[in-house]
Amino acid sequence: MEEFLKIVCPHCNTANRVKGARLNERPKCGRCKQELFIASPVDLHAANFESTIALNEIPVVVEFWSPSCGYCQMMAPAYQQAAVQLEPRIRLGRVNTQAEPMIASRFAVQGTPTTIIFKHGREVARRAGVMDLGTLVGWVRYYS
Repeated sequence: MEEFLKIVCPHCNTANRVKGARLNERPKCGRCKQELFIASPVDLHAANFESTIALNEIPVVVEFWSPSCGYCQMMAPAYQQAAVQLEPRIRLGRVNTQAEPMIASRFAVQGTPTTIIFKHGREVARRAGVMDLGTLVGWVRYYS
């Protein structure tokens, strides 16, 4: 029996069933026909946050950041590169804490950047502060 995974489309927020063995074949959304993996962190907000962390059957790594945070700006290139390295087995997303204070409050994010790994909607690991690419990818792989 083949393993199917639910993958939430980063464009239209639709849950898609994808054969696990075919994740590397650039699967497309059944609804909007766009690629399910974009090699870039997904911008998360009130409309797509819950479905992204709860419905994806792959781990979801979320960086809570702020546009006014210098450390967040320093980490941004590494986070972008991590998305390229970790997809399609891990989804990366970003929450702007200034634009989405309710989401940040819900997860008791007190400083930025804070990175949280979710599996099946539950937090499994958290780390505050800047990480370089190697540290970030190693940490994510360890907990995923």
